[in-house]
Amino acid sequence: MRRTKADAEATRQQILSAAERVFYEKGVSTATMEDVAHVAGVTRGAIYWHFQNKTDLFLALYKSVPLPQEDMIDRGLEAPGSDALALVESMAGDWLDHFSRDEQRQRILTILLRCDYSGELSGMLDEQQRMDDQHMRALELAFARAASEGQLTPCWTPSSAASALRWMMKGLCTEWLLFGRRFDLAAQGKEGLKRLFSSFTPQRGAVADVRSPELP
Repeated sequence: MRRTKADAEATRQQILSAAERVFYEKGVSTATMEDVAHVAGVTRGAIYWHFQNKTDLFLALYKSVPLPQEDMIDRGLEAPGSDALALVESMAGDWLDHFSRDEQRQRILTILLRCDYSGELSGMLDEQQRMDDQHMRALELAFARAASEGQLTPCWTPSSAASALRWMMKGLCTEWLLFGRRFDLAAQGKEGLKRLFSSFTPQRGAVADVRSPELP
């Protein structure tokens, strides 16, 4: 019986779903392709028809739940009168909202955090770095736009502001996932973003509260 493209894609998604479950429960390093085949209900041959090896399968899983894309920032900045800092803060807050409710995205990030990247999986670090670099470039462009319009306080450079935001977002999600979700990621995360972005913005018109001396 001839397989259609739809059949092949359905099998591929079935394998990815099984890999997510197996990698989450066993860890990527100790899980085998046989484990994934068993959970997916397919043969090892079916897996190797879609994926060259475990690294290729892991990479496909990593790409199946994308992070906010840099073109979203680019499109937002093209809008007339757009506020670069407000746009980036809003996107970061929306991502925290979505992440706090998206269990699949949580599992995949947990898999990434727990993974031993030695041996055959070492190439994954290069891929993650490549994607991180793409997002950093988009953020730096947004902060550079803010700086050119006088919206970024001089103590921050576009590069340092983008790095601080990246570290904050990664740190928030990592601590929340690995230490038992002990705080409200969306609410407290957005409060932290508000404080961080406040430090980015020049305090226009701020003057000291100087009272005139009372006359005798």
